[in-house]
Amino acid sequence: MQAALKPLRLVTKQPPSELETLFQEHHGRVFRTAQRITGSAADAEDVLQTVFLRLIKGQADYDWSKNPEAYLSRAAINASLDLLRSRTRARSVSIEDADVDSLAGSFLSPEAAHADRELHTLVRQAVSRLGKTAGEMFALRYYEGFDNKEIAALMNTSPLVVGVVLHRARTKLRKEIGHYLEKHHEKN
Repeated sequence: MQAALKPLRLVTKQPPSELETLFQEHHGRVFRTAQRITGSAADAEDVLQTVFLRLIKGQADYDWSKNPEAYLSRAAINASLDLLRSRTRARSVSIEDADVDSLAGSFLSPEAAHADRELHTLVRQAVSRLGKTAGEMFALRYYEGFDNKEIAALMNTSPLVVGVVLHRARTKLRKEIGHYLEKHHEKN
């Protein structure tokens, strides 16, 4: 028995909603930010989805309409760091972390390529263990290229505070990855 088919209604093209416009204008920025932090296109897609789903669900406790670029950069950074933290807790590593495509055209020896991937993974893990503010400032500075004054404006603080937090974050990262760097330096 064949089910009765419902007639299709033609849907008129309505103007995009404010959220759709926001997505169209800024999804590339969110994706690139997330990919630089996570090192993975698949993870960046997850972060992109998370950021905009939070907006759809109204979970954003910040008025993003004043400066959507700043809000979305910070949201992408936080979601990326959350993802890295959860991965560290779960002790799983994405297949994307291998990043074979970017190494295919390089002139690195297999040993050097492995060391480079390992170092990038260690840095990502160490950044994910920084506190919320330090991790966010570090990502804005070293992944997004903002200067201290711009970070201060984005995070409603002073450039001096940003400088101090970044100095402490770099010191902590050096300690965390120092053993790896010493071991790698001894081999070369």
